[in-house]
Amino acid sequence: MKKKLTHILKKLIVHRLYREYVQQNEVIQKDVEQTFEVRGCKANKNSVQKKFEHLMIYYPEFAFIFFWRTKVRNHWYSNYFLKQDYLCKIFGSTQIEGGLSCYHPYATVINAKKIGENFQFRNGLTIGNKANDNTLLPTIGHNVTVGANVVIIGKINIGDNVIIGAGSVVVKDIPSNSIAAGNPAKVIKSI
Repeated sequence: MKKKLTHILKKLIVHRLYREYVQQNEVIQKDVEQTFEVRGCKANKNSVQKKFEHLMIYYPEFAFIFFWRTKVRNHWYSNYFLKQDYLCKIFGSTQIEGGLSCYHPYATVINAKKIGENFQFRNGLTIGNKANDNTLLPTIGHNVTVGANVVIIGKINIGDNVIIGAGSVVVKDIPSNSIAAGNPAKVIKSI
């Protein structure tokens, strides 16, 4: 009975969150659509609102991104959706366009100048400055996918449509339409 009441309460909260934060926000709507697609959700949901409800209730990683975007993660109701502390930090100064999605955001720190649309990342990601100088931050393009345990450091540019392999250390520019991997990361294939 308690589980059913909790589920009903979550649905009511999600409905309110949708009206207040998502309905008029194209960036969050893009996060919803992209996450729903890349996670391969099998649920038959045909509206942004229904997709948002599904992701908030069944995907705590999405809830983490939503609460980061809206800066409401310390409200009493966030505990219903964030079942665990991901120990993930995304600096408030980092500009991230819509379509942000993550898989297991544990042990992740993101401090970039700008990140484009449809950025996907996995656990253990470090994006940061060089020599503790926040003028030396990475800029990341659109449609970039980053594997687990990747480090991206310094004033570098990562182009559009880039895949960075797990465990890579990126300290130099990566051109658009590339797959890069290694330590230090090198382009291993053009796409």
